[in-house]
Amino acid sequence: MSGAALGIEIVVVFFLALFLLHRYGDFKKQQRMVLFGTLLAWYLCFLIVFILPLDVSTTIYKQCLIDQNAHAQTPSVSPVLSNQTTPNTSVSPSKSTEHVCYKPWSYIPDGIMPVFWRVVYWTSQCLTWLLLPFMQSYARSGGFSITGKIKTALIENAIYYGTYLFIFGSLLIYVAVHPQWHLSWYELQTIGITAANTWGLFLLVLLLGYGLVEIPRSYWESSRQGHLLIKTYFKAAKLMTEKADSEENLEDVMEEVRKINESIKYNHPLRKNVDTILRKCPVEYQEKMGRNMDDYEDFDDKQNAYPSERSLSKLHKQVIYAVQRHNRTRVQWQILLEQALHLEDVAKNETSTSRQFVHSFAPPEPVGWFRRYIYTPTVEWYWECLLKQWFYRILAVVLSIFSVAVVWSECTFFSTRPVLSLFAVFIQLAERDYNYLYIEMACFITIFFLCTCVYSTVFRIRVFNYYYLASHHQTDAYSLQFSGMLFCRLTPPLCLNFLGLIHMDSAISHQAKEQTAYTSIMGSMRVLSFIANGFYIYYPMLIVILCIATFFSLGTRCLNLLGFQQFMGENELTSDLIDEGKELLRRERRKRQRIEDGENRRREWRERYVPRDDIAARNRTSMSEMKETNYGETLNSNTNRQAKYTRSSNQSGRDSIELLQDAEPLDFNAETLTDDPLQSDPGRHAGGRYLSMSSSRSRIFDDV
Repeated sequence: MSGAALGIEIVVVFFLALFLLHRYGDFKKQQRMVLFGTLLAWYLCFLIVFILPLDVSTTIYKQCLIDQNAHAQTPSVSPVLSNQTTPNTSVSPSKSTEHVCYKPWSYIPDGIMPVFWRVVYWTSQCLTWLLLPFMQSYARSGGFSITGKIKTALIENAIYYGTYLFIFGSLLIYVAVHPQWHLSWYELQTIGITAANTWGLFLLVLLLGYGLVEIPRSYWESSRQGHLLIKTYFKAAKLMTEKADSEENLEDVMEEVRKINESIKYNHPLRKNVDTILRKCPVEYQEKMGRNMDDYEDFDDKQNAYPSERSLSKLHKQVIYAVQRHNRTRVQWQILLEQALHLEDVAKNETSTSRQFVHSFAPPEPVGWFRRYIYTPTVEWYWECLLKQWFYRILAVVLSIFSVAVVWSECTFFSTRPVLSLFAVFIQLAERDYNYLYIEMACFITIFFLCTCVYSTVFRIRVFNYYYLASHHQTDAYSLQFSGMLFCRLTPPLCLNFLGLIHMDSAISHQAKEQTAYTSIMGSMRVLSFIANGFYIYYPMLIVILCIATFFSLGTRCLNLLGFQQFMGENELTSDLIDEGKELLRRERRKRQRIEDGENRRREWRERYVPRDDIAARNRTSMSEMKETNYGETLNSNTNRQAKYTRSSNQSGRDSIELLQDAEPLDFNAETLTDDPLQSDPGRHAGGRYLSMSSSRSRIFDDV
């Protein structure tokens, strides 16, 4: 099994990262470089999380061998090899102490892990500090040439590079002026790693202090269906305001694009730049602007004042931002709408006596075998209305205990005698029994919990709502790149902090123990003693203050006082937004109900009249054959008869359409007066479609 566990996890983690990228990204529409960069970043971070427990168990086994050799040098203890189970016969059994080292099932041979960690770490650092920020700024740049985009990307990333270079330069000056240290490649490498870990730890503690409290509280609030529904109404009202603002901003930007599109003709030198901007616009705006374009007109430099290339670059960037913001709010609105409708369905089904979960609307996807045979309506009712609440409550209590253990360990992990860190106590107890499976599972669960608290905080805080991760291929390219950049930047310092919690980092614990291969590639932090003995030990204690502030919602209260609308419970503004959210959800429900009713009526109409159409088609075929045989004799009579049949068929088509129109209810509270294309007026476009795209076939000859 030597190295087999490492190879298996490398393959499994790759397919896990590929599966998650397929779930959140879109392989068909998004660029290949964006997908490859995100996949590589996620894959490397998952490798660190999954492989680090194996490194810990292997290090514990090596420490056992070192202790065994130390016992072998004493005369009262007999040496026992790792594959022996009895003490040496040269020593009396009554005076000997048995010390056996059992090799873990996931043991990794020497020389593999240092090379592995070096490749993973430096590749992830190149991605997070160089490639991914550059790719993100390059994609959002408004330049029309490669040189212009590169220049813009370098300027926008100057803040990231500046903060990193400032920390690196400060540490470099400290080492240079220190009389005991001499600069070499090893010291420079250690300074670079320390600068990256210091930047990551600074942000890590801030995010962790929020997530350790907010995640257990969110699960506890999820067990209260009424409270969760009210909070969803509040979010819907705020998101609708942002959605309307994004649509208005997009309309303004598209109006500027339309003016420039009409002023710059096809043979203008800047026309190719205008075409580049048009390709970034939504499809409906492209079609509208294409119809209004007169390609036969030439431009005249003396008559019109044409924009410069710099102004076009600025407009290009505005178009990219407006389209991205519009798509983001649209996707977030659809996700929030589905959640709100589901919560309303749960509230209605709680009082059901049939114990069958009934959905208000049919699911868009066909029912699979899982919902047909396992997750039946009865099982769904018991889960949604009874079991789910208690499950969330138990999970919230367990996560709260875990959070308290993390906070306590972050404040006491520097104490080795006595051992106060709870995670170090658990690992040492398992180390005595050589329970390597427990050690690996405990390490993985702890690291996974810390990662969840940190990464979910970024997508929970309102300031970071610019980026989002939405399933069903709804995540945009910028959010994917941001997530990969963030994971690579925070995962290495998070894992190093975890090794400090379990006393596996000798730079913090100051113990003469075998180091893990992960800490060995980080370099000796004793080169920077004030970082190892000061910042890495005392700065994590700030997490206590952050947790207390999050528990009492001090940040939410401060933002509310500053004018940012926050959910405050018994607040007048909050109550108004809740009522507005209810009305929005009621309007969307009526809109969906009308669309579903219209689809049902059209399906019933097709089922009722399609057989008659087939019979009429066969009759017309037989009549055409008869006309071919007697074409010369009955030309005039067939012409009159065909005109009569045409008028009758047009009359029946109009009658069927009017029949559907009379049955359609009107809702004057909805956003649009009608949603059915059959109800739309012939002179107007229906359902957001332009007149050229509408497929109305009735009243074509009304103007004749």
